[in-house]
Amino acid sequence: MTIASDNAQHGAPHVYRAMRDFVQSIDDTLPGKFEITKEGIVHDMRAPVGPHELTVLRLRKRLEKVMPEEIVAHTGEPDVEGEAEGIMRRPDVMVMAEADMEVEGAFEPRTSHAAVEVVSHSNPDNDWVTKMRDYPLLRIPVYAVFDPRTGTGAVLTDIHSTPDGPRYATRKDFVYGEDVTIADWTISTENLPRYPDKY
Repeated sequence: MTIASDNAQHGAPHVYRAMRDFVQSIDDTLPGKFEITKEGIVHDMRAPVGPHELTVLRLRKRLEKVMPEEIVAHTGEPDVEGEAEGIMRRPDVMVMAEADMEVEGAFEPRTSHAAVEVVSHSNPDNDWVTKMRDYPLLRIPVYAVFDPRTGTGAVLTDIHSTPDGPRYATRKDFVYGEDVTIADWTISTENLPRYPDKY
């Protein structure tokens, strides 16, 4: 669900700060996850289901097995924020140097190596559409999407300028079972769970 704000589309910094303050005030009191995009506040109301969380766990462990010790695959808080762009996101996995986590408040997105998202069954457009637009705006160099609905995904790289703003120029699609390269590290996608048909 998106709570729209006309002013957010025009990048009014005071409107963004008001939305951020609102999100931070309710984040621990209401279920789901809150993020801020150009359209306003996004509220993913459903708690993540087992296949989502198991995918996040397996991706984090596989990445950390092949990355150098000083690089981590972080899950959870805090958010990554681009106040000038009016965007605050919380990737399922954030690949970054451990030293860059030593900050107060939100992470600086430009310090990341990659953002990894596992598509939500309840709101797939948040991962496939708006984050595909927002992450290049935040200058996150690599965006990897894993979709347990279909057993497929994509890795997006090479930010370039377009009339609509920065966008990823390169997209490499994959199917579960193939190896996938995220930034400098290649991992297996074997045995990643799928959503049951009942969802």
